Amino acid sequence: MTMDAEKPSRTRLLWLIPLIAGTIYILGKEHTAVPYQQTKGLIFGTVYNMTYQCREDLKIEIEEELKRFDASLSPFNDSSVISRVNRNEDIITDTLFRNVFERSMQISEETGGAFDITIAPLANAWGFGFRKGAWPGRQMVDSLLELTNYRNITMEGGKVIKRYPGIMISCSAIAKGYAVDVSAQFLERKGIKNYMVDIGGELALKGVNARNEAWRIGINKPIDDSLSVNMELQLILQLTDMGVATSGNYRNYYYKDGKKYAHTIDPRTGYPVEHNLLSATVVAGDCMTADALATAFMVMGKEKARAFADAHPEIGACFIYSDEEGTFKTCITENMKQYIAEDKPD
Repeated sequence: MTMDAEKPSRTRLLWLIPLIAGTIYILGKEHTAVPYQQTKGLIFGTVYNMTYQCREDLKIEIEEELKRFDASLSPFNDSSVISRVNRNEDIITDTLFRNVFERSMQISEETGGAFDITIAPLANAWGFGFRKGAWPGRQMVDSLLELTNYRNITMEGGKVIKRYPGIMISCSAIAKGYAVDVSAQFLERKGIKNYMVDIGGELALKGVNARNEAWRIGINKPIDDSLSVNMELQLILQLTDMGVATSGNYRNYYYKDGKKYAHTIDPRTGYPVEHNLLSATVVAGDCMTADALATAFMVMGKEKARAFADAHPEIGACFIYSDEEGTFKTCITENMKQYIAEDKPD
C-alpha cells in the first residue's frame, strides 16, 4: 500500500524535472537572445543614432518623441512654442520648454552668465543663429547687449515674462542635450536597460553595449573642418550611466577680412570668443547639463572652465587647446580621468 502511493509521486517528479529544465533553458535563451537595434535618422538639422537592446525597432515611436520635442523647442519651426514666445504671443508653455527654461536659469546663475539663452539676437547678428543678420558694428552690439541678460526673463504660471519685448530666446546650447535625455527616458519607459542615444554628438549612455562592456566614445581632434570630413580622434572615453556633450569652435566658423570668427558668442561682451580653447567635453549625470556646461566652458576659456569643473566633482571635463606653437594639448580634470580608456596624443 505504501509503495503504491509513492510510485505516482515519483512518476510525477520525473515528469517535472525535464519541464523545469526546459523552462530554465527557455528563460535563459530569451534573456541572451535579445538583440541590439540601431535606429538612425535626421532631426534638428543633424543626425541621430540610437543603439538599444530590444526585440523591436522603435524608429517610428522615437521619431514621434523627437517631433514632439521639435514642436516645443525648435526656433526653425514657426509654430513651435519657442518661436511663439519669441514673437511675444500670449501662450502657456509646455513641460518640455519649462524644463529647459528652468535648468537654463540655474546654469546661467552657476556660470556667472557665461551660459545665457537670451543670446539669440547676438547670435543672429553674427550669423550663427536661427536668423541671418547683418555684420554687427560696435553700436549694434551695444544695443543687442541690452537685450542679453538671463535676469531679464522669468517664468510665471507657465508664461515667459520679458523685461523688453525685443528679447529672444535660443536654447540651441542646451536643447539638443535635453532631446537626448527625453529620448533616453522614452527608452527606459519601454523597459530598455542598455542603450546609447546620440543626437549630433551629444550622448546618453546606459548599461552595456552588445559586447557586454561599458560604452566607448571617441573625442575628435579639433581640426578646422566645417564639412565634418576629418574624424581623427584625440582620445577615447569608456563609461556608462552618464551624459556626454562636446562643444567646439573648429567646425562652425567663418572668415571675414582675413579674420576667423568662431560661433561661440560671449553673452557678457557680445563678441565671438578669442582664446586658445578649441573644444570642451563634459561628462555629467544628464546630457542637458553636460551640453550647457560645454558651451559655458567654451565661453570661459580653459583656466576658468577648469577651475569651475574642479569645484564641481560631480562632473568631469576634458579641454583640448592649442599652445603657442599651435600644437594640440589636452587638459583632463581629476574627475574625468576615470573615464579615459585611451589617450591618442598628436
